[in-house]
Amino acid sequence: MLLKVLAAVLVWGNLCAAERIIALSPAINETLYALGAGDQIIANTEYCNYPMEAKNKPKVGGYFSPSLEKILSLSPTMVILQENNAPLAAKIEKMGIKTRIIKIDTYPSIRESIFTMGQIVGKEKRAEAIVSELDHKLRVLRGIVRNQKILMVFGHNTDLSKSIYVSGQNLYFDDLIRESGNVNALQSSRKGQPVLNLENIIALNPDIIILLAPNTKERGLTKEALIAPWRHLPINAAKRGKIYVEDQPYSSNPSQRLGLFLDDMRGYLLDAARR
Repeated sequence: MLLKVLAAVLVWGNLCAAERIIALSPAINETLYALGAGDQIIANTEYCNYPMEAKNKPKVGGYFSPSLEKILSLSPTMVILQENNAPLAAKIEKMGIKTRIIKIDTYPSIRESIFTMGQIVGKEKRAEAIVSELDHKLRVLRGIVRNQKILMVFGHNTDLSKSIYVSGQNLYFDDLIRESGNVNALQSSRKGQPVLNLENIIALNPDIIILLAPNTKERGLTKEALIAPWRHLPINAAKRGKIYVEDQPYSSNPSQRLGLFLDDMRGYLLDAARR
């Protein structure tokens, strides 16, 4: 009888024990910390540098090249990763380790990822609070300006004669633009990363341009240096001075810090409304 009781206690202990998690992307890592589960993260990747404590976690490689050997050596009970690492997930599961593949490309999928990770770490109420705050910040964007063509541009482009990467309908930026009551300047059914040239940009004639250029200062650049190539283009955004640089590191990271980007976006739209 005593042995049965001890066995039941061990099973219950395993069910209740906190997961030993390896987070294989900055967004996953940041969301887990925001949920209050940073102590359950035993390792992450080289680009997981927020919050400060995340820098001191063991690293298992890069975002696109995590080491299976390093992952296994840390004896995790759970590895959380994004869709691009699905083949790795299959290998990890063969070794008897649980995995969860998180999708975070659209705004609805970002919301769902927060709920999912909240369930994994037993922080459901905190997940609900985070999502509620994001939803509120998205709602307050609506109606600041209306029916403006907004173009989101990626990268530190100081020369527009080269390829220009922008957001189409394949990423959450499109959801943010649409929810604000405006339209994405680029309407495309393409699933991959849209790439434009200067002629395409002029043809689109965006009313507002937001340059997503994280860590501009660290690259030895200024916001003015990034805006300068756009100033003399025959497009509405240039004529009316509605070109903005988002240089914060969270600008392209779909974690709970998306709320910070929504705050910044609200500021750009308020400025555009005054011009």
